[in-house]
Amino acid sequence: MRIILDFGGMVTDAVGPRHGLTMKQINAMGGAFKAAHQNIAQRRRAGGLPFYALPHDQKGLKEILDTADRVVKRCEDFVVLGIGGSALGGIALFQALAHPHHNLLPKAKRKGRPRIFFADNIDPEGFSALLELVHPDKTIFNVISKSGGTAETMSQFLVVRNKLVRRLGRKKHAARIIATTDPERGYLRSIAGEEGYETLPIHPGVGGRFSVLSPVGLLPAAVAGIDIAELLAGARNADQACKKENLWKNPAAMNAVLQVLACTLKKKPISVMMPYSDALRDVADWYRQIWAESLGKRLNVNGRVVHIGPTPIKALGATDQHSQLQLYMEGPFDKVVTFLTTGKFRKTVKIPAGFNKMDGVGYLGGHTLNDLMQAEQQATEFALTQARRIHTTISLPEINPFTVGQLLFMLEVQVLYAGGLFEINPLDQPGVEAGKEFTYGMMGRKGFEDRAGLIASKRRGKRPYRIMV
Repeated sequence: MRIILDFGGMVTDAVGPRHGLTMKQINAMGGAFKAAHQNIAQRRRAGGLPFYALPHDQKGLKEILDTADRVVKRCEDFVVLGIGGSALGGIALFQALAHPHHNLLPKAKRKGRPRIFFADNIDPEGFSALLELVHPDKTIFNVISKSGGTAETMSQFLVVRNKLVRRLGRKKHAARIIATTDPERGYLRSIAGEEGYETLPIHPGVGGRFSVLSPVGLLPAAVAGIDIAELLAGARNADQACKKENLWKNPAAMNAVLQVLACTLKKKPISVMMPYSDALRDVADWYRQIWAESLGKRLNVNGRVVHIGPTPIKALGATDQHSQLQLYMEGPFDKVVTFLTTGKFRKTVKIPAGFNKMDGVGYLGGHTLNDLMQAEQQATEFALTQARRIHTTISLPEINPFTVGQLLFMLEVQVLYAGGLFEINPLDQPGVEAGKEFTYGMMGRKGFEDRAGLIASKRRGKRPYRIMV
C-alpha cells in the first residue's frame, strides 16, 4: 500500500529540452534541498512544526474516537461550521473515504451513522436551507475556529446558537455544540467555558491548512465511520519516506523541486491537480488552499519583494477533458499537471454489449467503466507528452484510509520543502489577514474603524465604471 510519484513526464527524455528538466538541473537543486531539509529537521526537533506530530498522537486519537462514539449515539445529523482549513480537509476525507452518497442512504445502510454536512460558506440562502434540513434537537454542530475570531464561522455559530437556545433553552442547547478550538486561548475557548460546550483542542502551532490530521478533520471523519487510526498509520508511513536525506528517495522533496523548477526555470507558474477519481476530487480543493495560501507571498524570508507563488488549479478526469483539456494541450506552455490515479477502484461496473453494428458504440461492450477511466487517464497523459506538456502522476494502489493518509501528509511536507526552495515562509498568510481586517472594519468591530474609513474615503468621489445589462 505505497503510493508512487512518477515524474517521467517532467524530463527532457519525454518532452524535450525546451520544457523538460535534465538530471543536471534536478541535481543542481541538491544544495537548496539540503538546506531546506536541515531547516525543517531542526525546526521539527525544536517543536516548531507541530503538524508533524499529529500522526503520532495516540492520546489525541483516543479522545477523538471516544467523542465520535458519543456523537453517533446522540444525533441524526452532524454539521461542521468552519471555513478554509477548518472545512476543506474534512470535506476531502469525507469525499474520499465515505460512501459517495452517504447522506442519501437510509440510516441502516449508514450503519447508524449520522448524515454529515459542512457549512463552509456564509451564503444566506445556502445556510438557511441547511438549517431547514436538520432538526436542532437531533443535530450536533461542530464549531471549528482556533481563535474564535473567524467572522464567517462565528456568525454561523451565533445563528445556530440562537436557534438552539430558542428551541431547547439556555442549558440544554449546550449538548448540541462541540467546539474545536485552541486548548487555552481565544474567543471560542472562552465561550465554550462559559456555555459548557464539549471541546476538542487544536494545537496553537497548527495552522488551519495543516490541520486535516487533527480533530479538525478527524472528528467529522470518525463520525462518518472512517477508520482514522488507519489514516494516521498511512501518514506515519509517509513521514518516514518524506524525511529521507536523499532527494531521489524523498517523494515530498522531489515533487517540491520539480514544481519549483517548473515555476522558476521553465516559467510555468500554474499547477494543475487532476484526479481521475471522484473520491479524490476534493483532495484537489484542499490542495488548492495549502499550495496557494502557503506559497503565494510578496516578500521572501530576507524581506525582499518577490511576488512569488504557483497558481493551483483543480480539474477532474474525465469530466474536465471536456472543458479544460483543450487549453492544457494547445494553450500557453505555462502549466504543470499532476494526475492523481488509483490502480483499483472499490467498485467494478461492466459495460453491456449493445448496438454492435455501430462502430462508434459497439466497441465499448465487454469492457468496464474502470477500463475506460484508466484508458482516459493514460491517453490524456500520453497526449500531453506528445504535445510537450510537463506532468507528474501520483498513483494510489487503491483508495483507502492508509493511502489517503500517505497522500495528504506527503503533500503537506511537499509544501514546506517548496517554501524553503522559494525562500519564503510557507506558514503565514499576511494577504489573507489584510482582507479580514477590512471586513472587521466594515462590520463595526472595535479597533478596526480606520479600515472602514479608508474604504469609504476611497469610494467617495470615485467615478463609477459600470454598464447595466
